[in-house]
Amino acid sequence: MLLSELAGKEIINLYDGAKLGLVGDADLALSSNGHIEAIILTSRSGFSGLFSSVSERDRDILVIPWQAVKKVGSEVIIVDLHNKSEKMHKNLV
Repeated sequence: MLLSELAGKEIINLYDGAKLGLVGDADLALSSNGHIEAIILTSRSGFSGLFSSVSERDRDILVIPWQAVKKVGSEVIIVDLHNKSEKMHKNLV
């Protein structure tokens, strides 16, 4: 799958139907051979309610392992994250 095929797709959590973000607003973690390992969403993407920053220097990130991706459709990517809070991490910028 090419990166250009993912651009602009909305990421939806199968577990609760929540909109998590757009691939265009995300970073991708790639392996040394170019395979996608994870999709990384940050609070600066503007998804209020899912993220909470303590200060403007703190950023919350949501790491979605590629194994959690269940389906890539023409407009959306369906992921299965049972507990979003387990995937959230604070990252000091």
